[in-house]
Amino acid sequence: MKLLAHILCLSVLDRCEGLEMDAVAVNEEGIPYFFKGDHLFKGFHGKAELSNESFAELDDHHHLGHVDAAFHMHYEDNPADHDHMFFFLDTKVFSYYQHKLEDGYPKDISEVFPGIPDHLDAAVECPKPECDEDSVIFFKGDDIYHYNVRTKAVDEKEFKSMPNCTSAFRFMDHYYCFHGHMFSKFDPKTGEVHGRYPKEARDYFMRCSKFSDDSDHVERERCSRVHLDAITSDNAGNMYAFRGHHFLRRDEGNDTLKADTIEHAFKELHSEVDAVFSYDGHLYMIKDDHLFLYKVGEPHTHLDGYPKPLKEELGIEGPIEAAFVCEDRHIAHIIKDHKIYEVDLDASPRVAGNEVPIALFKKVDAAMCDALGLKVIVGNHFYHFGSPMLLAASRSLPEQHRVSLELFGCDH
Repeated sequence: MKLLAHILCLSVLDRCEGLEMDAVAVNEEGIPYFFKGDHLFKGFHGKAELSNESFAELDDHHHLGHVDAAFHMHYEDNPADHDHMFFFLDTKVFSYYQHKLEDGYPKDISEVFPGIPDHLDAAVECPKPECDEDSVIFFKGDDIYHYNVRTKAVDEKEFKSMPNCTSAFRFMDHYYCFHGHMFSKFDPKTGEVHGRYPKEARDYFMRCSKFSDDSDHVERERCSRVHLDAITSDNAGNMYAFRGHHFLRRDEGNDTLKADTIEHAFKELHSEVDAVFSYDGHLYMIKDDHLFLYKVGEPHTHLDGYPKPLKEELGIEGPIEAAFVCEDRHIAHIIKDHKIYEVDLDASPRVAGNEVPIALFKKVDAAMCDALGLKVIVGNHFYHFGSPMLLAASRSLPEQHRVSLELFGCDH
């Protein structure tokens, strides 16, 4: 009966329905985990799964059916705790490293974090210098506790301008308090909230098909924390960035961004592309095992006979991670399964060849060549490489850049 209830819940639990998450934390690889009841959403999109599939021991003590709070520890001076995930259930705390429960856990919260109460509402890590010392901020009702992880001292705070948090989250060096399905960004030292908050969490942290009624479409897409699916610039230098059901466009010589749905501008695709590149006045749009071809213009014209199998058009099986064309203009570079391939677009038939491994990234979300070189986008950051050859040859990461700030001018 319990298994049947889990199955039924999995079938209806939808993050886009405005769920109030019980806890939010990132794992060791920076992937956000959203907890709701006995279930877990990994990343910014995808279906719910049972949390005990990833953290089996939580279920053994899961009397209330949900995680009260969670955070990812940042404490480089103590490797025994650094990069661990901590979960709080009632009076107990669990410490996991790479999804394995640490020996001796669960323990009483008072034993591991003396001075911190039971039955918490939220918790979030705060490394220095974002806080004066490496700390954890705990929330319970109106009470705020700054816990110094080195000295174990507790400093009670009063965050007057911030609502009570049902969960809290540190992401891209910013701090977010979730209250219901809304969120506010706050200063971890003072609790001050600056800017136009609260905002709808589904507009910024979920990949949902519809905007909320009062959403600013451009604001949502350029400042969303959801990763990009694809990005390209056409022959005229106009940039297109695709995410879920929507895309942003910025025309050459004009800093103004426009947002629209894929369904409206590329109706044959409907939504969610895997990769896009521009060649000879056309947008090559790849989804699963098929290639859609559009002539650049207003409106974009879908060519007769498409979509066609990706294998037939580019000589490679889908799905792929990213695709781009650089200054050579007739060579498409395809990224798939830790490798980069070259496809001569002037050849017939086209064949994916010159396979070279990529050592730097487990997965690439999107990539684009422009006048400044190659941008490789992973999560919410991108990296500059002078050429595809340098991407394949590099053994260390270049400087990291923020997608929302440096590509779209969003600083919040």
